[in-house]
Amino acid sequence: MSILSDVNPAGDPAEGPAERAADQAPAGRRPRVGLLGTGPWAHRTHAPALAAHPGCEFAGVWGRRPEAAAELAHAYGVKVYEDPDALFADCDAVAFALPPDVQAPLAVRAAAAGCHLLLDKPVATTLRDARAVADAVRLHGVASVVFLTLRFAEPTAGWVGEQAARPGWFTAAAHWLGAVFPPDGAPSAYADSPWRKSKGGLWDVGPHALSVLIPILGDVTAVSATRGPSDVVQLALRHTSGAASTAVLSLGAPQAAAGVGLQLRGTEGVYELPDWRDVPGAYGRALDALLTAARTGVPDARGAEFGARLTEILAEAEDQLPAE
Repeated sequence: MSILSDVNPAGDPAEGPAERAADQAPAGRRPRVGLLGTGPWAHRTHAPALAAHPGCEFAGVWGRRPEAAAELAHAYGVKVYEDPDALFADCDAVAFALPPDVQAPLAVRAAAAGCHLLLDKPVATTLRDARAVADAVRLHGVASVVFLTLRFAEPTAGWVGEQAARPGWFTAAAHWLGAVFPPDGAPSAYADSPWRKSKGGLWDVGPHALSVLIPILGDVTAVSATRGPSDVVQLALRHTSGAASTAVLSLGAPQAAAGVGLQLRGTEGVYELPDWRDVPGAYGRALDALLTAARTGVPDARGAEFGARLTEILAEAEDQLPAE
């Protein structure tokens, strides 16, 4: 059910997006967006942002734990769904707050049902699954956006655009050190996530670092990876611009050592990633980007194809790491 897409899945140019939208929905109806997932991220970010967004209607919730889905749906006065396919049938777009390898096959089903996709990162943890999502987006003519926080939060999103326009980058150093599993204190609310325990900082926060480095320095042409203490992974990257970069990633940093940073060095000087605390607003802007891509038919650069590329880089890095 899609009232927004400018892409004709059948490839027939005779019917334009305005005609299809008029045929499929009452005039003036806001697009209906459903939420899949009931964990801390869904409670803290997805559901509040969907409920507050003036450009869409928060339609309902599905989760793998029916009681949790019912609780979240009740908090926002929306429908609880026992079947994800029923949610897809009722919605124009769906937002995912699920582990990546649960998200990927459901995203393929949602795209086949005509739903636009607001995906979480990483899209998947295997290239096969990530490519399946990107291929489904293209095949079914739906829009997609991957919620990469730094690419939608302000002032970081604007900063990335400004640095991407500067010439002469030489090198960059990024770090994202989370204290989800700190050795010196209580774990965070996200510590109960089995996939985070299994995949660590490389897969959880690696997409964030890459999502900033790539638009500024160019795609990755070579990657090497080494392990450090705890779940620390250090990446050494070469980019199409010729610049070199590093990224140090972890979810097991001591609380006093946790933090996020990125420094760029080039012919015009040294530039630091600005501070940001704008996660709810960032999610709203990611939804704006999805609705715009759906309305115009112009794919967003932060969509499923970019998500698949991030998975490819991370999988190549993981293959280089010795078994723990």
